[in-house]
Amino acid sequence: MQILYSAQQLDFTIKRLSQQLIENFHNLNQVVFIGIQPRGIKVSEKIVEQVMLLCPGEKVQYGLLDITFYRDDVRKELHVANNTHIPFSIEGKRVILIDDVLYTGRTTRAALDALQDFGRPQKVELCVLVNRRFNRELPIQPDYYGTAIDTLVSQKVKVEWDKQQVVLY
Repeated sequence: MQILYSAQQLDFTIKRLSQQLIENFHNLNQVVFIGIQPRGIKVSEKIVEQVMLLCPGEKVQYGLLDITFYRDDVRKELHVANNTHIPFSIEGKRVILIDDVLYTGRTTRAALDALQDFGRPQKVELCVLVNRRFNRELPIQPDYYGTAIDTLVSQKVKVEWDKQQVVLY
């Protein structure tokens, strides 16, 4: 086990990612933040919280996207869907998809498919805490990431929110 982020490093990384996100926009009117369920919820909540602190008075549009029935890599078991909550239009907006770890790219592909049910965004960008390079199965890359690491297929990266750390097993 190797700790990639301590609690302090995790907090700093979330603040840095939030700052990078808002630096690219003149205002937040045309930007929506969407956390990919289930593991992108906590990181997206923390990033949106920071964005709200950095942009007081601006309306921040935030939603959650369930990709359960859009996945192509898990077919043998019955899945219980999470709730999708996107109470706004994404038509013509810049969508920031947020997840914890980018590994094969299949979760992101499923999220892109699921987004199509909500309209046609102007642009979709991806923000992740950890970019696991060299294990991609699809040509998907993050626009924003906390750290990029090279891992073996047998290794796992887990964000442990109860301990406020990111661990490589």
